[in-house]
Amino acid sequence: MTLNDLLRGRRVVVLAGAGCSTESGIPDYRGPESIQKVRKPVQYQEFVRSEEARVRYWARSTAGWLRFSAALPNPAHHALARLEAGGVVRGIITQNVDGLHHAAGSRRVVELHGSLASVRCLQCATAVARTAFQERLRAMNAEWMELLGEVVAAPDGDAELPASALASFGVPACEVCGGILKPDVVFFGENVPAERVQEAWRLFDEAEVLLVAGSSLTVYSGRRFIYRAEKDGVPIAVINLGPTRADEVAAAKVDGRLGDVLPALADALLAR
Repeated sequence: MTLNDLLRGRRVVVLAGAGCSTESGIPDYRGPESIQKVRKPVQYQEFVRSEEARVRYWARSTAGWLRFSAALPNPAHHALARLEAGGVVRGIITQNVDGLHHAAGSRRVVELHGSLASVRCLQCATAVARTAFQERLRAMNAEWMELLGEVVAAPDGDAELPASALASFGVPACEVCGGILKPDVVFFGENVPAERVQEAWRLFDEAEVLLVAGSSLTVYSGRRFIYRAEKDGVPIAVINLGPTRADEVAAAKVDGRLGDVLPALADALLAR
């Protein structure tokens, strides 16, 4: 069955991954261009327990934020927004933390792993905008920023930095209680908040087809929806550049760039 035939006339829920955002200049962890780069993301327990880990994270994030925050939605994001506006897509469960689905006009989006646009205190739970926290980071590390030079972007707003660049970096504390500030996203080794999982399941329950868009499904937080779709008899469609953990159970699979495939899909399904 072709992808168009599978989706036509059915309620579609999208499970979106990093492949949606690579064409906006945001690198992923496991795509074809990243597969050769062995990279260890920060672990939740390490971040909480180790000041050194927090310095490393925030230094790299400070360096990467300018490019990350300037990223714009690409044709894949806009196509998904068109499909939602046209009544084909009921909503998006996204593993991305960049906010580009909202920026493209998608209205019903469950950000499974949170959003980098917010920073939250681990002690008092006060939330602040990342843009405001970025200014505090830059002010505390003004000389460091001047000496930084050009950086190489990494996934999730991160940047590649040499160890020598971390020695003099300072991290501001929460202005309310002096506690540890963490981006309001789910780190590796951290659980997705229960209420967010429940919101995702409520959206999933509306699906007559689950469309995987740009995810290898390596992480369980996304793969759980594949297991449930199999159990409930919900057909699975996959659009991805490279293999995924759902390929063997997919009713339709297109191996290609989302920026090419999704706009063509929207044109076909929304044609009058």
